[in-house]
Amino acid sequence: MPRNERHTPHRVAVLALDGLIPFEFGIPQRIFGRARDATGARLYEVVTCAVREPGRIRTDADFDILVDQGPEALGSADTVIVPASYEKGLISEEGRLRPDLAAAMARVRPGTRMVSICTGSYVLAAAGLLDGRPATTHWADADHFQRLFPHIKVDPNVLFIDDGDVLSSAGVAAGIDLCLHLVRRDHGAAVANDVARRTVVPPHRDGGQAQYIERPLPEPQLASTARARAWALEHLGDPIQLRDLADRESLSVRTFTRRFREEVGVSPGQWLTGQRVERARHLLETSGLSIDEVARRSGFGTAQSMRQHFHASVGVTPTSYRRTFRAGAPA
Repeated sequence: MPRNERHTPHRVAVLALDGLIPFEFGIPQRIFGRARDATGARLYEVVTCAVREPGRIRTDADFDILVDQGPEALGSADTVIVPASYEKGLISEEGRLRPDLAAAMARVRPGTRMVSICTGSYVLAAAGLLDGRPATTHWADADHFQRLFPHIKVDPNVLFIDDGDVLSSAGVAAGIDLCLHLVRRDHGAAVANDVARRTVVPPHRDGGQAQYIERPLPEPQLASTARARAWALEHLGDPIQLRDLADRESLSVRTFTRRFREEVGVSPGQWLTGQRVERARHLLETSGLSIDEVARRSGFGTAQSMRQHFHASVGVTPTSYRRTFRAGAPA
């Protein structure tokens, strides 16, 4: 990420599409615009650009916005973000970009990090950036998205997907989760957590889109599993069995597992591993504890077990992660 060298802010360009949705459109400025280093210096520069030329851009609300920069701003960006739009005609029925939008996307430099929020994924897909790759979009559009782009591995159950240089989020507020994830990936949990506190949102949400999809419930009063999750977070360092969680809700293991997945979108085991990885990340960034002790306090038991789960989730070893994100850690 070259612009982070010598305290030069990483440049984020947000593409203002006709018919844009103001909520999603404002997320990048809100999240990246609040990120600061220890000296208070901005870590990102966020610019907004139009598809054709500077000027007035229609929104789906009762107001328009004025954009000062044209598509040339895409050529100097380190990260390009495409938020959602309700505008028809941006993508053809055959899944191709409108000519002016295609010309704008062609200005993006090779190697630029590409990000979509909600249905902005259609633009990345039509530009060929998602071919053969995993992606997500708003759950209500997932089936149509998959039919239009059959070569993309669509996952409608997650809040966002990080595939390295191309990332996509689910609908609406999932864009906040994705942008916070990018801040965390770029600068560590401490900076991301500070941005989350200032934005008054959780730094990390559990589960995926499944918890927000309305579906008929087989029982009129579905018990929550929140009490079991809260207990688990207080006892992450201890061995936790599925039976222990089910007992907190006075449910059978089978019923608890089903209700947990309906609420959170993942199995209890997947959720618990994810929480332990997050605990390990926090300890690696903020403490000088040994790897063995981090593994114990995170509930993995052994350093080997933590390394396996940590690498599967984060993509690097705990030692490498600490070297990158803990100030003063030995190289």
